[in-house]
Amino acid sequence: MTLTELKYIITLAQEHHFGRAAEKCHVSQPTLSVAIKKLERELDIAIFERSKSSVTVTPLGERIIAQAQRVLEESRAIKEIASSGKDQLTTPLKIGAIFTIGPYLFPHLVPQIHQQAPTMPLYLEENYTGVLRRQLRDGELDAIIVALPFTETDVLTRPLYDENFVVVLPKTHAWTKQKTIKAEQLTDEDLLMLGEGHCFRDQVFEHCPALNRKHHSRLGSVLEGSSLETLKYMVASGLGITVLPESAISNLDLNLVTTRPFESPAPFRTVALAWRGSFPRGQAIDLLLSTAAQCRIKH
Repeated sequence: MTLTELKYIITLAQEHHFGRAAEKCHVSQPTLSVAIKKLERELDIAIFERSKSSVTVTPLGERIIAQAQRVLEESRAIKEIASSGKDQLTTPLKIGAIFTIGPYLFPHLVPQIHQQAPTMPLYLEENYTGVLRRQLRDGELDAIIVALPFTETDVLTRPLYDENFVVVLPKTHAWTKQKTIKAEQLTDEDLLMLGEGHCFRDQVFEHCPALNRKHHSRLGSVLEGSSLETLKYMVASGLGITVLPESAISNLDLNLVTTRPFESPAPFRTVALAWRGSFPRGQAIDLLLSTAAQCRIKH
């Protein structure tokens, strides 16, 4: 039994497809298949149930894969412990962020980190909270930047900054005559929102519960866009209005759209850094915490 074989069965369990798993592991499909069959023979059990159309994990295989994930995490910890005795700011740091934070924080964060740790390469990932959670837990990422609330076993979190939500309107919209917008007013308009799976969408609905009734009434509709940038262009075209975090409004075309704050108390989100409690590169985490806070201050 090898760590490589454990990596193969974990990846196949995630992908449910030999071809995709082999591609993700950077090996040929026959190599992956032979290695997994070898491990199954060694353990004298079937980890996977195979058919022509699918690959599923057996009940006993689920337990083995869960243990394999723990073994790989511990093996990575050994390497991290060894490297922690060296300069903690020289080896690559793998950072993830949700889609509604990464594009607006990374352009400021990366230069700041490079200035203070020029020999520490950064691997950057943008994804949904659920995917980043798994990648952090499995050791594929060292730290992730998410919106609170966020809880995960053996993971530490530290708030970085708060940012308010703002309403983005077409330049000719009647609400431009108002200084502030009440959250309840959103129910009367065609509202442009991110699709299912984005936590920012959920937070907007949470701060304005009446929006949940849009699907069951004759009030304004809720239309979906794939990204915050796409929503901006949809507003500019006159399709409706949207709600954005403050960090996403810096590059608006003010010839086409304008913004208004919410009436106090304004809805907001808390952006936080999360990392495994066992991660040994404390200096790298401290640098992330301080630089992210500085980036927010500059905004």
